Amino acid sequence: MRNTFRGGIHPEERKELSRNSSLRAYDAKGEMAYPLAQHIGKPAKAIVQPGDTVKVGQILAEADGFVSAHVISSCSGTVKGIEQRATLAGPAQTCVIVDNDGKYTPAARWDKRDVLSALSDKDILERVKAAGIVGLGGAGFPTHVKLQPKDPSAIRYVIANGAECEPYLTGNDWLMRTRAEEILDGLTVILRLFPNAEGVIAIEENKPEALEAMRNAAQGKERIQVLEMKTKYPQGGERSLIQAIAGKDFKITELPADAGCIVDNVGTIYAVGKAVLYKEPLCVHAITVSGDAVQEPCNLLIRNGMSFAELLDAAGGVKDGVRLKKALAGGPMMGIALASLEIPVQKNNNGFILLSVDENEKAERQQTACLHCGRCTTVCPTGLMPFMMVDAAERGDFERYENALYGLECITCGSCSYICPAKRPLTETFKDTKAAIMARKRAGGR
Repeated sequence: MRNTFRGGIHPEERKELSRNSSLRAYDAKGEMAYPLAQHIGKPAKAIVQPGDTVKVGQILAEADGFVSAHVISSCSGTVKGIEQRATLAGPAQTCVIVDNDGKYTPAARWDKRDVLSALSDKDILERVKAAGIVGLGGAGFPTHVKLQPKDPSAIRYVIANGAECEPYLTGNDWLMRTRAEEILDGLTVILRLFPNAEGVIAIEENKPEALEAMRNAAQGKERIQVLEMKTKYPQGGERSLIQAIAGKDFKITELPADAGCIVDNVGTIYAVGKAVLYKEPLCVHAITVSGDAVQEPCNLLIRNGMSFAELLDAAGGVKDGVRLKKALAGGPMMGIALASLEIPVQKNNNGFILLSVDENEKAERQQTACLHCGRCTTVCPTGLMPFMMVDAAERGDFERYENALYGLECITCGSCSYICPAKRPLTETFKDTKAAIMARKRAGGR
């Protein structure tokens, strides 16, 4: 095993803003909105009606297909409606709206721990699905699906992703510092499904407290080790971790399981342990609120479904005398710019960054022609040639982009845009080009 991958960059970490703010719980006070499509796959199907009384942990919408996930209520109250609301996806999507009564009455008790050895593999997978768990560090892939590869015996590594390589974000750092035993519980549960696998907890070296906590928790645990990773972006990407730990590359059309790996964020693994051992559904998750424009950068355990506006209030609002220029769901490298704060926080949102400067606007003013310096190629973790890809994209030569330059293998991590001295909008171009190519394919074009 190596402690890093090829390529990558070293952006300013900015983690000092929130790294000393211990993880604390925050219960939302306003109404809650639950999008039916907050994961990769088919949207869930609502099973409640306006006027229904709901409790914490109750299923609001059931998974509607194999690659789908339940939507769980994180509050108690009354269903106000099922209506179209703006979400992170941009266009309005169907959401279950709950009038939060502020009491947080649970639908069941989750304080009795079951014995793992008494559960079958089927029991484990059913409990993960029942909890509505999706990947909490990325695109939100339904976890019960990820844990059912074609050949479980071919899995060699179960990787607990504690890299948290995006600037500003420190929520997973604090989760590992304070919930190490519970994360180990979840990893032990997952390893039960893969008898030939080794558990690897991957943590960047800039998190010494998390490394110590996880090492102490892992002492004496069979088939589990903690690996200290070099601090480098995008260390936390699935491909980067698999390249570093398993020494393998895989195509964009393949899954990590095809490389003999299962990769889950430490927050996801924590949720798996709670779901399987206690039957506790996914209602809360860790998130960092940070940036130079926020009054009190912090790490919070929040309720899914609350608005970003209320999340900002929980962090003290915008700093006095500062104008909020840009808000991001996620980190600054791969986060989504928010057009409004009146949209719901979803399960897989692990960061909320508020900035007084829009770096994209600055880059647009400084942009020049490509210098052909090749820096973008040296930092690309996938080994692509971004300066050639952007040329093909701008010419509309999709055939060359896809088949000669392997442009669809781009993971849009933003490393090329960050390093480009000409300030070219490389990543944005690649996102648009991929969307155009996929749209043509769906329409039957070549």
